[in-house]
Parts: sequence; C-alpha cells; structure tokens
Amino acid sequence: MTAYKDLSKNELKALKKELTKKFEDVKAKGLKLDMSRGKPSTEQLNLSMGMMDVLTSSSDLVCEEGVDCRNYGVLDGIKEAKQLLADMMEVPKDNIVIFGNSSLNVMYDTVARSMIHGVMGSTPWCKLDKVKFLCPVPGYDRHFAITEHFGIEMINIPMTPTGPDMDMVEELVSTDPAVKGIWCVPKYSNPQGITYSDETVHRFAKLNPAAEDFRIYWDNAYGIHHLYEDKQDYLIEILMECKKEGHPDMVYKFSSTSKISFPGSGIAAIAASDANLKEIREQMKIQTIGHDKLNQLRHARFFKDIHGMVKHMKKHADIMRPKFDTVLASLEKELGGLEIGSWLAPRGGYFISFDSMDGCAKAIVAKAKEAGLVMTNAGATYPYGKDPHDSNIRIAPSYPTLDEIKLAMEVFTLSVKLVSVDKLLAQAE
Repeated sequence: MTAYKDLSKNELKALKKELTKKFEDVKAKGLKLDMSRGKPSTEQLNLSMGMMDVLTSSSDLVCEEGVDCRNYGVLDGIKEAKQLLADMMEVPKDNIVIFGNSSLNVMYDTVARSMIHGVMGSTPWCKLDKVKFLCPVPGYDRHFAITEHFGIEMINIPMTPTGPDMDMVEELVSTDPAVKGIWCVPKYSNPQGITYSDETVHRFAKLNPAAEDFRIYWDNAYGIHHLYEDKQDYLIEILMECKKEGHPDMVYKFSSTSKISFPGSGIAAIAASDANLKEIREQMKIQTIGHDKLNQLRHARFFKDIHGMVKHMKKHADIMRPKFDTVLASLEKELGGLEIGSWLAPRGGYFISFDSMDGCAKAIVAKAKEAGLVMTNAGATYPYGKDPHDSNIRIAPSYPTLDEIKLAMEVFTLSVKLVSVDKLLAQAE
C-alpha cells in the first residue's frame, strides 16, 4: 500500500471522495456498536455461573478458621480465600488482606487514608502544600480519576516497550519529596498490553525516594489474563524484589477477580509488607466489621486452588483471543503500510492501543460515533483527559460479539482513513 503522506493533493481529494461514499453507506446501516469499556462479555460471565450453586441453604458455611461466614468475624479475609488470591498474586498469604469486590475501591481507600492520616506516621497529605503522583501514559483512566479527585498533581511518564521511562521515574522520585506515588499496571498494561521488563522491575525495587511515604501503586489487574497458550509474558514479583533491596514497605500491590469471576461480585485484595498491612488493618477495624465472607467462601470453593483458576482463565482466553485477533487482522489489512496509525499486539489483558497521526484521535472517535460506534473518549488514557498529541485511542474488544467487532472495525478503520486524509489535505493547504 502507498503511504497516505506520499499521495498528491489531487489523489488525496479523490481518495476522500471514495472514502466519504463508503462512510455514508456504513452510516446508513444505523449501527449501534459499543467498544467503549473493557467489560467481560455475557459469554465470559456465563463461565462462572457454577459459582452460584456452590453455596446453598444446606451448605456448611464454616470457614477454615472455624467461623460461621454468615456472622461477624475475620476482618482481613478467610484463610482459603487469602490462599487463593495469594497464589494468584504470587505472595505469601500472610501478606495480603481481602477487601470487597473492587480493587479500584481498595486503591481509592489507600489514597484517602494517606490524605487523611498519612502513611506510617508521616504527615497527612492533606496538610502538605503539594502532593504529586507519576502517571505512566497512556494509562488507566480510573487511576487518574482517583488522584484528580483528591487534587493530587499528576505528572506524565512516557511508556516505553519495557515499561515506564525509568530514567525519568528515578530522577523525579529521588529529587522531589512531593512525589508520593506512581500508578502502575505492570502486566499487559492498560491500554498498550506492555509487560514491564526484568530490568524495569529491578529499577523500581531500587528506587531511593526523597519522600519516606512514597509508594508504588502496583495494580496487577491482568496477572493471569493471557490470550495465548504458547505466548505468555512473565513479570517479576515486586514485593520480593523490594524486600531484597531493603525497601519492603515501598509497594502496595493490588488485584481482584473482577475479570475472572464477576466484575460486580468478585473479591479484591492488597498485598504489602507487614508494617503496611498493620496500619491498614488498624484502619479497617474502624471502617468495617469485615467484608463479605460468603462471597470469599464461594470463590474459594468454586476455584478450589490456583490451578482451578488458571484452567478457568483458559476458557476466558478462548473467548477473548478471536476478538483480539480480529481487531489486529483488521488493523493490518486496512491500515498496514498507510503510515496513518500504529498499534501493538498484546499477549494478554483487555485492550489494544492505537496511535493515530497527531491531532486526529478526537476527530476519529467523533467520526466513528457518527456512524454508530461508541468508543472510549480520546484523551481518556492521559491525566485530566488531555493527550498532548491527541493520538491515543483505546480499543476494547471484550464485550461485543465477534460479528459486532467485525462491523466495528470496519467503522473504525474507515474513520481513521477519513480523518487522516482531512489532516493531510489541511497540511497541504
């Protein structure tokens, strides 16, 4: 294919006429398609329906501690659920605390606790003149929403093929005591699907923060969300690395079963050092009597152990893989060689990241919506919703059916072509 930038002005005008005709034909179909958020499909949710039958009115509801799960008790999670999530998170079970259904909620609470009470005796963040967080970009919009909600200044850290720009991270963390944290999705990152390299994880563990209350917010949301049996990324376990480097308290590690069992009814956990968890448990004593132990028991008995969970995730992969392959094949067929966009082929996770020509992302999303395709807002993968290049678009293939994805990608690639031609024609004026 000839790159669009190599076309003459008259050729671009002729191409625009042809593409506009195709777009109007697609628009006339009255499509209603949605690739806006990474929700599991109904088919995926159906995989966990057996969990609804694990506990019945005649079930023994006593957990391993001997506590009746219908009653009060066991503040930080029943043993069998802690073991299940500890194995999933690759940490000792004594180093995790189980919460409710959402790891996002745990992260929000962790930031809120730091704002109000400080971290392990440090000054509460609300009493400081300035609090900053480092934000690898493109990144996870819900992370950024938390820090923005609390008035925390966010600093963009460019992502590289091996993780965040660690030269920049090391410089800011070591010299600026106002930098209190960094958001990380270290495996199959949202939205690019990048997994941090061994060197990147080692450099994280060796950070020497200017702030004693600096923490790495390590959201391992997609730790076992592989797409391919024969191509799986490996991530070094961060808690152990920090401990080896003499920084055992520097990391909070988050995870949940939200995209493993049921997003609205999963179980979430934080893994951290003994000192960090002591502080968290003290706060929990005030906040709650305990989280939903029946749900914890349901998960533990349904999956039984990590092997059961891994087997379950292979079924998820069988549903997700064709959708990802369809998106990637469409991008390559329709846009490959045109030099109007680039993308990565992730081995896991929930998203595909697309980068358009600078200044085109918002227009592409708007054009797609005009033809009946709703996508995540352009800019959402950056703090404050402001992509300085207006180029990144997050594609979420999990929820639509395969047939819907084929139609959606027809709309998307056509929108990319049209907006890119307009951009090039404007530059030619």
